[in-house]
Amino acid sequence: MMIRSIELKNFRNYEDLKIEFTEGTNILFGDNAQGKTNVLESAYVSGTTKSHKGSKDKDMIQFGKDESHIRTFVVKNEKEYQIDIHLKKNRPKGIAVNRIPIKKAGALFGILNIVFFSPEDLNIIKNGPAQRRRFLDLELCQLDKIYLSDLANYNKILNQRNKLLKDLALRRDLADTLPVWDMQLIEYGQRIIRRRHAFVQELRGTVYQIHKKISGNREELNLTYEPDVQAEEFGAQLQRVREKDLKYCQTSVGPHRDDLLFQISGVDIRTFGSQGQQRTSALSLKLSEIELVKNCIHDTPVLLLDDVLSELDSSRQNYLLGGIHDIQTVITCTGLDEFVKNRFRLDRVFEVAGGHVIRKTKI
Repeated sequence: MMIRSIELKNFRNYEDLKIEFTEGTNILFGDNAQGKTNVLESAYVSGTTKSHKGSKDKDMIQFGKDESHIRTFVVKNEKEYQIDIHLKKNRPKGIAVNRIPIKKAGALFGILNIVFFSPEDLNIIKNGPAQRRRFLDLELCQLDKIYLSDLANYNKILNQRNKLLKDLALRRDLADTLPVWDMQLIEYGQRIIRRRHAFVQELRGTVYQIHKKISGNREELNLTYEPDVQAEEFGAQLQRVREKDLKYCQTSVGPHRDDLLFQISGVDIRTFGSQGQQRTSALSLKLSEIELVKNCIHDTPVLLLDDVLSELDSSRQNYLLGGIHDIQTVITCTGLDEFVKNRFRLDRVFEVAGGHVIRKTKI
């Protein structure tokens, strides 16, 4: 799988851009705030319909414009796909595959599989549970359309239930409708919990092996799924906390409160790990994600590295870049010194400055 080219119109700081990638390592270098990350963001939107930053559609449209276009050409299993994303300021986005409009965003998932790695991901271990749940959801939604649908339904019902809990403070006559929302919340919540559990079980062995290699066989990392409530107990637990939910006007149990546990020698490194342990574990997690995607889709995903190398020491840089020789990679960075010094492969290099991208033929 590879991205052959991306065309942008009125996207972020790009008025009109066409960039063609090679199947190996592509480097986008330049000063900060010049638009390097925006190119990666457009690729991510093409694969998932959403920004990796969580930005709204209107925020990705160039200032002063009403709409934006992203056109991405993808080669997968020797077949070419044209993905068009039409962002609109005050209306839902339009999506087309091979010029045929699709009604549901879920129909796009699976055409372009992307693994995105940014400096923020290095903090996934020490930051709050929300970021770790986001990791689970972003990857599972790319790999499993049923999970994507279940998660969307769960979040919709969760919002409706929370709204009802607030309304009940003034209208107790609505109490009879609460079991209806509970029943649906339990149904979709149980599916999410079981799928997350299976996903983490698939991931943990690979995480363990990769982390052991990166740490020079000195440490063993154990990854465990920590559901807020077990699937089979969700209904009973939701009933037990009903008075609490009514008091605080929010749903206090469910997969929206799940977490991941990272342990080295029985120690919870989310709280007690060193920065080096946390970063090595985060790197192991992202590299494991690549391997899991490979196994699931029987193909290689596209890897996007957003200025992450500057945050890693030389040994971790070597391990990361040494393990991605068979995968299309797009890397952003401020300079090429580290690549030249360590003789890393540079298949295609672009300089980015002020919303312009220039391919460099000599380094």
